[in-house]
Formats: sequence, C-alpha cells, structure tokens
Amino acid sequence: MRFLFDWLDLALRWAHVFAGILWVGTTYYFTWVGRRLGEEAAGVSMAHGGAFYTVRKQATAPERLHWFQWEALTTWLTGLALLWIVYYVRGSVARVSGLGTGAAFAIAIATLAFAWIVYDLLWMSPLARFETALVAICYVVLAAIGLLLTRVFNGRAAYIHVGALLGTIMTANVWLRIAPTYRRIVANMRAGVPLDEPLLARVQIRSKHNAFLAMPVVLTMISNHYPRVYGSRHPWLVLAVLILVGWAAAKIIRDH
Repeated sequence: MRFLFDWLDLALRWAHVFAGILWVGTTYYFTWVGRRLGEEAAGVSMAHGGAFYTVRKQATAPERLHWFQWEALTTWLTGLALLWIVYYVRGSVARVSGLGTGAAFAIAIATLAFAWIVYDLLWMSPLARFETALVAICYVVLAAIGLLLTRVFNGRAAYIHVGALLGTIMTANVWLRIAPTYRRIVANMRAGVPLDEPLLARVQIRSKHNAFLAMPVVLTMISNHYPRVYGSRHPWLVLAVLILVGWAAAKIIRDH
C-alpha cells in the first residue's frame, strides 16, 4: 500500500505543479497583456516559437472563445488530493491540539468553506467600494485564520492548509464569479445589450485578487522545504509578513 501511495503522491504532485504553472502563468500573461493594451492602441506584438503574434482589443465578442478555467480546477483538485494523502492518510500532520484525523480534517474543510463564504460576501457587499480598507480587513482575517490553524496543526501543515484556503478562493473566483460573469457579458454583447460597466468592474477585481493571491499560494507550496520558516516560534506571524512581501512583489510585477 505504501508503494502505491508513493506513486500516487508523485503523480498528483507532478500534475499539481504543472497545472499550477499553466494557471499562474496564464494569470500573469493576461495581466501583462491587459496593461500593455491600455498603453498600445495598435496592440501588443510578440515572437514565440518561430512565429509572430499581435494581440488587440476588440469591441465585439468573437464567435469562439477559450476559457482558461480547467487549469484552475485541476490545480485545486490535485492539491486537495495531495493534502488528504500526505497529511491525513499518511498521518504526517502533527496535530498540536491532539484532535483525531477525522476532527482535524473536518476543521480543514470547514475553514476552506468559511474563508470562501466570508470573502465572497465581503466583496459582494457595499464595502467593496472601499477597496484598500476591505483588503486590510481580509488580511487581518487571513492572519487570524493562520494563527488558529497553528493551534490545530504544526507549522508545516498550517502553511499548507493556508495555501489550500487561498487556492480554494482563487478557484472559486474562476468558476463561480469570473467565468460565469464573462459568459453573461459575452451573451449580452451578442444580443446588443450595452456593456454593464459595474458588472465588469466586479469581475475584474476578482481577477486582480487572483493575481495577488498566487504569490502566497506558491510560497506555501514550497514552504515545507524551509523549516526555519514554518518552524519558527510564531509561524503564523512569519507567514503573515511573507504574504505582504508576496503582495508587494505581485504589485511590482503587475505594474511593470
């Protein structure tokens, strides 16, 4: 059985990392293209694979569109499967609270659901008009969840669970908010309905969030290699600081 789980672990990890590369790469590619299109009316020209490409904005919806959403779902599903195998099936998650496997896993799943519901409700509420203040509120909530998770799991497992939480928010953004909203916008444009600017702004903020959340998600993915980080005296505080560092890096990448 251990032999089987070793190969399953490898297969899932391989798929998880590669799908994550496709997802995050696409996210930052479109972030870069979107910014350049705002500066270059003639479009953005690129060379790759021995060919030249020009990307331009269109005022009308094309007949066929490709939706980059399966990369997100694949990354999330393989990540959850890895979380289950590594930290629950193999029992490598040290539960500092003394809880059993079932109780600890229930807390993990409840945390993922709670985080998405709270995040989604906040950004659908009137508070979304005050972006900076609401980001600060979400950051405090995230830091508090990180602190609580270190009371249930050891630092290494807590980091991975925070990563799963952020990945869940990103995936839900894609599948429940971004893709459905753009399909609605495309359908309206084809029907001759004027563009709903407030609706477009709401979905654009979710895409922006995903670009920023990708940084701490990648951090948590590689954090298990650095015991000085997750094994510190206050691992939740270290993670909270590193999340801010990641967000600052994402802003630099996004703005340049």
